[in-house]
Amino acid sequence: MLKKFSDWCYKKSVSVLPSGKLGAAFQYCLNHMDKFMNILKDGRLELSSNRAERAVKEIVMGCKNWLFSQSSTGAKAMAIIMSILETAK
Repeated sequence: MLKKFSDWCYKKSVSVLPSGKLGAAFQYCLNHMDKFMNILKDGRLELSSNRAERAVKEIVMGCKNWLFSQSSTGAKAMAIIMSILETAK
């Protein structure tokens, strides 16, 4: 199905302006098709980035709070602690 999608993108990409948003989307798909195909080679790979986005959500949500750290050493320590916590999860 992914091969059919690749062929479809190629056929459609010649009929749209490459500078438009649709043309850019087709070009993105065509440029990254080899990476998409890697999903089929290894069943452990995920097509979605949801797990990675959830992992950094706590850090992103706390960014405004950490702007007011008392020192750069404290901010660095917090970054190290959060990195260790997320790695442990």
